Amino acid sequence: MVVFYFKKRFIRIFFLILVLIIICPIVIRRRLYLPAVTDTYGLRPEFPPLVLLPGADRGPRVYAGAAVLIESKSGAIMYAKNADQRRAPASTTKIMTAIVALEKGDLRQIITVSPRAARTGGSTIHLKPGDRLRLKELLEGVMLRSGNDGSMAVAEGVAGSIEKFTELMNLKAKEIGAVNTNFRNPHGLRAPSHYTTALDLALMARYGLSNRRFADLVKKKTAFLEWEERRKRVEIMNTNRLLWFLEGADGVKTGTTNEAGHCLVASATRDQKQLIAVALNSADRWGDCRRLLEYGFQEFEILRIAVARRAAAKIKVKNGWPRSIDLYPRSDLTAVVRKGDIEKISPQITIFRDLAKAPLKPGETLGEIGYLYQGRMVHKVDLINLQPVRKSWRLW
Repeated sequence: MVVFYFKKRFIRIFFLILVLIIICPIVIRRRLYLPAVTDTYGLRPEFPPLVLLPGADRGPRVYAGAAVLIESKSGAIMYAKNADQRRAPASTTKIMTAIVALEKGDLRQIITVSPRAARTGGSTIHLKPGDRLRLKELLEGVMLRSGNDGSMAVAEGVAGSIEKFTELMNLKAKEIGAVNTNFRNPHGLRAPSHYTTALDLALMARYGLSNRRFADLVKKKTAFLEWEERRKRVEIMNTNRLLWFLEGADGVKTGTTNEAGHCLVASATRDQKQLIAVALNSADRWGDCRRLLEYGFQEFEILRIAVARRAAAKIKVKNGWPRSIDLYPRSDLTAVVRKGDIEKISPQITIFRDLAKAPLKPGETLGEIGYLYQGRMVHKVDLINLQPVRKSWRLW
């Protein structure tokens, strides 16, 4: 009996020690691998894809041949008229010119104006061959005064040739989703197969406005150009009239040619809500964009469905430690709805339980969160884990 007692006690102690050996490292790992939600595990926010809202064919009276209104953050299309119809863009082309120049060039770079750039017709900033200006000043001349000569000088200075720069413009357009766009020059004067759409221009403006330097550039009402060689300093004014008489106006670009008609890409921000309106070939581009923007601000509101840094769901992980983890939206999820339609919004979460198996690295897609609007799924984003999950070893 005594021998049996000691054997039984020994077995209990043995298993207790074994359990402690197994559990202790897991506890230590748990402390090391349960970080707070920080930039270390945060993923770079993405642009949500454009989403056509129900009733986007209804809105204010618009004279433009093609027009669109979007909310910048969510990508919601609030109004669309021939939005994907290919058209000549005129000087709204320069939106992409500025985007490429800001990403590939140095604003302090001194650019010497070539004879080819100086003789470019249409709207100009009166450059002469041999003039030397900083890229920053040339871009102000391009985006405020719509200088075609400045666009050519920028392209040659940044990429070495017009052809190479135009290639960069087309590559960037495809990269950001403007797939119905083809550029043949950096200024927008008539050229074969030089086209875009109202929707693509909205995409380009949205992308550009996410760059602080671009946003600062297109909201300037005035700027000064300086020619050192000519000892000349000239004040220029922005051709975008909305900057003066529309509340919250902060961009973007005008354009006019015989082929394209009067065009405007306009943006405005109120209460942290930024809208982008595009009007192509319009008999009243100022009125069209103003009415679209006011319509967007007055008739719609933004609902925050999910925040990237806030847990939206919890999931159990098979054979993992920790045994359950929080899931976070890969990016913010916002809904743009007509005022009075809030009750028609229904969030929906889907968990991919078959994928929740250890081990897991941070950033793996384990579900989706989206929302239904009037019974239709409008938009969704991935749900991801922000912490790693180790495989656990159990004796039971």
